[in-house]
Amino acid sequence: MHYLDPSTGRSYPLDEARWRANNGHYLNLAPGPGLTRRDIEPGRRSVWRYARALAVGVEHAVSLGEGWTPLVDGRWHDAPVRYKLEFMMPTGSFKDRGMTVMVSYLRSRGVTRVLEDSSGNAGASLSAYAAAAGLTCRILVPETASYPKIAQIAAGGAEVVTIKGSRQDVAEAALRQSAEMFYASHNWQPFFVEGTKTLAYELWEQSGFRAPDNVVVPLGYGSNVLGADRGFAELSRAGEIARRPRLFGVQAAHCAPYEAAFRAGVETLGPVEVRPTVAEGIATPRPTRGPEVLRAVRESGGSVVAVEEAEIVQALRDLARRGLYVEPTAAAAAAGLTRLLASGVIRPQEDTVSCSPAPGSRPPPPSASSSSSPPSNPLPW
Repeated sequence: MHYLDPSTGRSYPLDEARWRANNGHYLNLAPGPGLTRRDIEPGRRSVWRYARALAVGVEHAVSLGEGWTPLVDGRWHDAPVRYKLEFMMPTGSFKDRGMTVMVSYLRSRGVTRVLEDSSGNAGASLSAYAAAAGLTCRILVPETASYPKIAQIAAGGAEVVTIKGSRQDVAEAALRQSAEMFYASHNWQPFFVEGTKTLAYELWEQSGFRAPDNVVVPLGYGSNVLGADRGFAELSRAGEIARRPRLFGVQAAHCAPYEAAFRAGVETLGPVEVRPTVAEGIATPRPTRGPEVLRAVRESGGSVVAVEEAEIVQALRDLARRGLYVEPTAAAAAAGLTRLLASGVIRPQEDTVSCSPAPGSRPPPPSASSSSSPPSNPLPW
């Protein structure tokens, strides 16, 4: 295994922790061999049950019991659907899948201080895993980030630094500060996607060692799409599945660069209008790995859809009435599924999984004002 710069084909050894290539481009990991069902370690109730497929040794694992989340049968608009409850994680979001693997790798390579930028969930996750690993941690957040998220980040002992401006301004501030601390960005460091690929392994195992027909996820930076694509590709190469599922990414229409590029049939993301959205967790105008996310969706036979604010809020209400209290970001996936079912792109007789990556949380205070802050009273119960 090695790092690979997709822009040049140059490889770098894994001995030295990196988050980008010498030319500044993001890095991937070379394709992994995958595993067979015989390689699963059933005694481990975490993502590390798939340790033989991960590019970091289990002896280095920094684990809080993440993964192996419930896959619950249900219905959505008279169609059967299975809900993958990713919010049943130690810090409450799917980010723990990537963090356990990324932090384990970084600590094994001697990294002692880590930096991240986040609107909430990723920062909370890195803070927790850095604490478990004994690493010093600094998290940059928008000044409009919700107080409960800031409190959760700070509880792990991380230094929390608020940045004025948009979510993109926060990311750019982190890039500048990366000269003084290792930039453990879940959007740049490829070991994060190495962890999120375990979503595919779990869906395969929990489905009786077969792949579902469709996987629907909220789409911001795209680590769930990339992880699912990597994981199912490995299972295919290992001969464990005959076909890979279609991947569907759902964006908020108020910030939908992937949807615009997908609809236009282009391979790169362009500038888009950004307006306030309740789904702030996926309000990402310039994601890092745009071409790769688009390629993963297209090659799977899936698509990217954008949903309006009213659709997200309606899905939020409908999920809650089913006992699933999630963030508006997570509800976006269900709103997208509504559209996909109505258009016939997804049919009721297909096996469809909708991922809920994070639980419900209190919105930012009404006094906060920013291009990425949600409107007041977004939860009309």
